Amino acid sequence: MYAISSFLYIKLTLHLKIIYMLNISHNQLNKKVNLSKYSAFTKAHHIRHFKYFNQFLFTFAIIGIIILFLPWTQTVTGTGAVTTLTPEQRPQTIQSPIPGRIEEWFVREGDYVNKGDTILFISEIKNEYQDPNLVLRTKEQRDAKTNALSSYKEKVKALDNQVSALRSERQLKIEQAENKLKQAQYKVKSDSIDLIAAKTNKDIAEKQYNRTVTLQEEGLKSTADVEDKRLKLQETEAKLISQENKLLASKNDLINARIDITRTSAEYADKISKAQSDKYTASSAQYDTEAQISKLENASTNYELRDKMRFILAPQNGYINKAIRAGIGETFKEGEQLVGIMPSDYDLAVETYVAPIDLPLIHVGEQIRVQFDGWPAIVFSGWPDASFGTYGGKVVAVETFISPNGKFRVLIAPDETKETWPKNVRVGSGARTIALLNDVPIWYELWRKINGFPPDYYTPKTATTSK
Repeated sequence: MYAISSFLYIKLTLHLKIIYMLNISHNQLNKKVNLSKYSAFTKAHHIRHFKYFNQFLFTFAIIGIIILFLPWTQTVTGTGAVTTLTPEQRPQTIQSPIPGRIEEWFVREGDYVNKGDTILFISEIKNEYQDPNLVLRTKEQRDAKTNALSSYKEKVKALDNQVSALRSERQLKIEQAENKLKQAQYKVKSDSIDLIAAKTNKDIAEKQYNRTVTLQEEGLKSTADVEDKRLKLQETEAKLISQENKLLASKNDLINARIDITRTSAEYADKISKAQSDKYTASSAQYDTEAQISKLENASTNYELRDKMRFILAPQNGYINKAIRAGIGETFKEGEQLVGIMPSDYDLAVETYVAPIDLPLIHVGEQIRVQFDGWPAIVFSGWPDASFGTYGGKVVAVETFISPNGKFRVLIAPDETKETWPKNVRVGSGARTIALLNDVPIWYELWRKINGFPPDYYTPKTATTSK
């Protein structure tokens, strides 16, 4: 009943106020009827509630004004994924460098393998490599060529000795011919002297003959003396002619000695040239054999390495993720992916992407807060110290070329001075990053947001500037 009376009173009061405001009637009941005796009137016109409410609004306004001057950290947010700090620690696929056919698997998906463990065995599919004794036969060919090379080397040595012998013999023959030449020269000189002596004897004999003839005419010499002198003159003339013949013969021997020297030099030059030609032919065959041996050794080494490539080995310690080529007998080409492996030892990092307008605000060494997918977090963007479930990081690399998604890639590593990242975070998990920039008042940040301005540009103190 009390509630109904209060409701009726309030309704009546409202009607009276409406009538008073609209001036519908000049009969004002509030002046004729005393409403203060009703409890509803007391509750409706109790001003203490308005006082408390006004105090609350005033206090809230003061607190709001104070909050506007509190520091606020400007941030740049980005989304990315968990990765590893170095490329060699990231998930990879194992390819075969040669084409082949899968013969046997030695692991299963999820198995842990050490570096060098055999993952699978493949067989050759090319005809030129299917011979099981290919390496052995190639080595036999190499050994045969090596023996032939030894023969060529010995032949070259023999021809070298032959050339040396011919040169020595040529030197002796030339010395012998030179001795004959000297003998001929001395013989020519001797015969020349004898010729001069013969001419002198002839002149003497001729003068004696002429004197004897003159004395005979004077009667002092007999005819026998004249005939004797004439005979002597004829003998000296004969000796002179004989001596001239000897001189000509000696000169002819001198010419022959010189010809012998030239002929000996030419003869042995021809012999030496022929021996050297045979030597060069043997040397050419030797070098060709050495080239063939080198090719065979190269082929043998390649075949040995190719034979080892039939065993696909683990490049590092890790876990087998997925067998991409699984069937026994399945063929593949060189370079095709066979199995995926995840390294067991890795250093976590986060790769995030920022818009081009925010790229000048990201510097190496910048502090970053990271929120991982699947980990509950309460994030206060402007107050990173009050956030819960985020982890500290720092920028270690900023990509200088835009990514296909229209943003720039930034690599973030754990900050050793902050909390440790969760151990159960897996590579490939999503992550949300918050880059911490300058501290500004909240009113300034609200004003910036309302006007759509970017965060304030700044250069950290640790950054180095260059001209």
